[in-house]
Amino acid sequence: MQIGTRWAVGGEAPQTVPVAMRAAIDDEERTLVELGADTSSWRWTLTWLEGLPVVELDDGTTIRLDGDDVLVTRAD
Repeated sequence: MQIGTRWAVGGEAPQTVPVAMRAAIDDEERTLVELGADTSSWRWTLTWLEGLPVVELDDGTTIRLDGDDVLVTRAD
C-alpha cells in the first residue's frame, strides 16, 4: 500500500504524479479558471489503486491512467 497526499488547486502536484497526469491536472485547473469557479478551498487528492495513481478533485473530478492514456471523469 502506498500513502497518497493532498495539495491545493493551483499548487504543484507531487513528483510521483506522472507527467501526462500533470498536464491533465493543469488543463482541468485552466478550465475551472475560465468557468470562474471558486476553487480557493479545493484540494486534489492523490491515491494509489493497484499501484497506479488516481487523482481526485474535491468536486469529484477524477484523473487516472489507463495504459498510456489519461482518463478524466468530471462530476455531473
